[in-house]
Amino acid sequence: MSHFGIQGYEPRWLNGLSATTAAHGRRLRALVGRSLRHAWLLWDLDADEWFADGPVLLDFDGEQVEVDHRKFDDLSVTWNTVDPSGQPAWNHGDQGHPDDYVFRLAWRHDARAELVALRRQPLQAVELLEYAGGDMADGMVAVSFAFPGGRVTVSNGLDENSLEFGPPGPAYVRHPLPDRID
Repeated sequence: MSHFGIQGYEPRWLNGLSATTAAHGRRLRALVGRSLRHAWLLWDLDADEWFADGPVLLDFDGEQVEVDHRKFDDLSVTWNTVDPSGQPAWNHGDQGHPDDYVFRLAWRHDARAELVALRRQPLQAVELLEYAGGDMADGMVAVSFAFPGGRVTVSNGLDENSLEFGPPGPAYVRHPLPDRID
């Protein structure tokens, strides 16, 4: 079963820092030094806005990491499963049911100027950020990518993805990924 009709994409939901580090820490750390080629966002063509429920795709010289959030603390990180350039616009939703909205979706790599500005820059660091703001989202893990000219963090925006640019806020505990992860 596909997620929002995205060909090849099957999220693998994790919770917490330990699970995320164990499953993806080494591979995320291996991205350091690679340049960002594209940052793909799922776009709602009718509303002309980012469809934040879909994964954020970051292509680092051919190694694509796919980051997705849902609920308060579910995080999925997958690798190289989506071909955004090979999937034309598509519909998602039940057109025959009056309670369902039909979304017309397509991938865009030029949707956010902040992401376009990071293109061709080498990744300097990856950090896992653990939310500790004293509310029900405590323990949520965000993935943060630092470049010479800026930073993008893919975090949980309450059951969808959120993009944050700049240094992490004070509610985050920063967990840099070490050179060696056991």
